[in-house]
Amino acid sequence: MAKIIAEQLHADCLEIIPQKPYPQAYNAVVNQAKHEISQNYQPDIKDIQIDLNKYSTIFIGSPNWWSTIAPPILTFIMQNQNHLINKEVIPFCTHGGGGFGHIPQDIKKLCSQSKILTGLASYDSTASNTDIHKWLTKINIL
Repeated sequence: MAKIIAEQLHADCLEIIPQKPYPQAYNAVVNQAKHEISQNYQPDIKDIQIDLNKYSTIFIGSPNWWSTIAPPILTFIMQNQNHLINKEVIPFCTHGGGGFGHIPQDIKKLCSQSKILTGLASYDSTASNTDIHKWLTKINIL
Protein backbone atom coordinates (compact mmCIF):
# COMPACT_ATOMS: atom_id res chain seq x y z
CA MET A 1 0.00 0.00 0.00
CA ALA A 2 2.78 2.41 0.91
CA LYS A 3 4.47 1.98 -2.45
CA ILE A 4 1.22 2.57 -4.34
CA ILE A 5 0.46 5.69 -2.28
CA ALA A 6 3.98 7.01 -2.87
CA GLU A 7 3.76 6.31 -6.61
CA GLN A 8 0.41 8.03 -6.99
CA LEU A 9 1.53 11.10 -5.05
CA HIS A 10 5.15 11.13 -6.30
CA ALA A 11 6.05 11.10 -2.62
CA ASP A 12 8.89 9.77 -0.52
CA CYS A 13 8.40 6.39 1.13
CA LEU A 14 10.15 5.21 4.27
CA GLU A 15 10.14 1.70 5.73
CA ILE A 16 10.30 1.40 9.51
CA ILE A 17 12.49 -1.56 10.36
CA PRO A 18 12.96 -2.99 13.84
CA GLN A 19 16.58 -3.48 14.95
CA LYS A 20 15.78 -7.06 15.87
CA PRO A 21 13.72 -8.80 13.16
CA TYR A 22 10.49 -10.53 14.08
CA PRO A 23 10.37 -14.34 13.81
CA GLN A 24 9.44 -15.85 10.45
CA ALA A 25 6.94 -18.35 11.89
CA TYR A 26 3.39 -16.99 11.97
CA ASN A 27 2.47 -18.23 15.46
CA ALA A 28 5.72 -16.91 16.93
CA VAL A 29 5.04 -13.45 15.48
CA VAL A 30 1.46 -13.51 16.74
CA ASN A 31 2.55 -14.43 20.26
CA GLN A 32 5.37 -11.90 20.32
CA ALA A 33 3.13 -9.12 18.98
CA LYS A 34 0.40 -9.88 21.51
CA HIS A 35 2.93 -9.73 24.36
CA GLU A 36 4.61 -6.55 23.11
CA ILE A 37 1.32 -4.72 22.62
CA SER A 38 0.04 -5.74 26.05
CA GLN A 39 3.23 -4.26 27.54
CA ASN A 40 3.13 -1.10 25.37
CA TYR A 41 6.60 -2.16 24.23
CA GLN A 42 8.54 0.08 21.85
CA PRO A 43 11.26 -1.92 20.12
CA ASP A 44 14.37 -0.22 18.82
CA ILE A 45 14.11 0.69 15.16
CA LYS A 46 16.80 1.34 12.59
CA ASP A 47 17.83 4.96 12.16
CA ILE A 48 15.58 6.98 9.91
CA GLN A 49 17.36 9.20 7.42
CA ILE A 50 14.60 11.68 6.66
CA ASP A 51 13.70 15.17 7.88
CA LEU A 52 10.01 15.07 8.78
CA ASN A 53 9.98 18.85 9.13
CA LYS A 54 9.96 19.07 5.31
CA TYR A 55 6.50 17.53 5.11
CA SER A 56 3.02 18.86 5.88
CA THR A 57 1.29 15.51 5.32
CA ILE A 58 2.54 12.18 6.61
CA PHE A 59 0.97 8.80 5.94
CA ILE A 60 1.50 6.21 8.68
CA GLY A 61 0.93 2.62 7.67
CA SER A 62 0.94 -0.51 9.77
CA PRO A 63 -0.40 -4.01 9.81
CA ASN A 64 -3.31 -4.39 12.21
CA TRP A 65 -1.81 -6.31 15.12
CA TRP A 66 -4.30 -7.03 17.86
CA SER A 67 -6.47 -4.11 16.66
CA THR A 68 -3.68 -1.54 16.86
CA ILE A 69 -0.43 -0.48 15.21
CA ALA A 70 2.63 -2.72 15.22
CA PRO A 71 5.13 -1.89 18.00
CA PRO A 72 7.83 -0.57 15.60
CA ILE A 73 5.30 1.96 14.31
CA LEU A 74 4.57 2.97 17.90
CA THR A 75 8.30 3.53 18.38
CA PHE A 76 8.45 5.70 15.26
CA ILE A 77 5.50 7.85 16.37
CA MET A 78 6.82 8.24 19.92
CA GLN A 79 10.27 9.23 18.65
CA ASN A 80 8.79 11.76 16.23
CA GLN A 81 5.79 13.22 18.07
CA ASN A 82 7.26 16.73 17.97
CA HIS A 83 7.77 16.46 14.21
CA LEU A 84 4.11 15.49 13.72
CA ILE A 85 2.63 18.56 15.43
CA ASN A 86 0.34 20.61 13.16
CA LYS A 87 0.68 18.16 10.30
CA GLU A 88 -1.91 16.09 8.48
CA VAL A 89 -1.44 12.48 9.52
CA ILE A 90 -3.17 9.81 7.48
CA PRO A 91 -3.34 6.23 8.77
CA PHE A 92 -3.56 3.15 6.59
CA CYS A 93 -3.32 -0.52 7.42
CA THR A 94 -3.44 -4.05 6.18
CA HIS A 95 -5.44 -6.64 8.09
CA GLY A 96 -6.53 -10.25 8.05
CA GLY A 97 -10.19 -9.56 8.85
CA GLY A 98 -10.08 -7.07 11.73
CA GLY A 99 -10.40 -3.94 9.60
CA PHE A 100 -8.91 -0.83 11.14
CA GLY A 101 -9.50 -2.04 14.70
CA HIS A 102 -8.78 1.04 16.82
CA ILE A 103 -5.76 2.17 14.80
CA PRO A 104 -7.20 5.60 13.84
CA GLN A 105 -8.15 6.32 17.47
CA ASP A 106 -4.73 5.18 18.71
CA ILE A 107 -2.94 7.38 16.19
CA LYS A 108 -5.19 10.29 17.12
CA LYS A 109 -4.22 9.87 20.80
CA LEU A 110 -0.51 9.61 19.95
CA CYS A 111 -0.66 12.54 17.51
CA SER A 112 -3.06 14.73 19.47
CA GLN A 113 -1.71 17.94 17.94
CA SER A 114 -2.04 16.68 14.37
CA LYS A 115 -4.99 16.70 12.02
CA ILE A 116 -5.92 13.05 11.43
CA LEU A 117 -7.54 12.40 8.06
CA THR A 118 -9.68 9.42 7.11
CA GLY A 119 -7.53 6.38 6.54
CA LEU A 120 -7.81 3.21 4.50
CA ALA A 121 -7.78 -0.39 5.70
CA SER A 122 -7.01 -3.11 3.17
CA TYR A 123 -7.74 -6.79 3.64
CA ASP A 124 -4.51 -8.75 3.15
CA SER A 125 -2.89 -5.95 1.10
CA THR A 126 -5.51 -6.26 -1.64
CA ALA A 127 -6.05 -2.52 -2.15
CA SER A 128 -5.66 -1.82 -5.84
CA ASN A 129 -4.32 1.27 -7.56
CA THR A 130 -7.94 2.22 -8.23
CA ASP A 131 -8.99 1.73 -4.57
CA ILE A 132 -6.13 3.90 -3.37
CA HIS A 133 -6.76 6.54 -6.04
CA LYS A 134 -10.44 6.78 -5.01
CA TRP A 135 -9.46 7.10 -1.33
CA LEU A 136 -6.82 9.77 -1.98
CA THR A 137 -9.33 11.70 -4.09
CA LYS A 138 -12.04 11.38 -1.43
CA ILE A 139 -9.77 12.83 1.29
CA ASN A 140 -8.65 15.64 -1.08
CA ILE A 141 -5.02 14.60 -1.23
CA LEU A 142 -5.06 13.82 -4.95
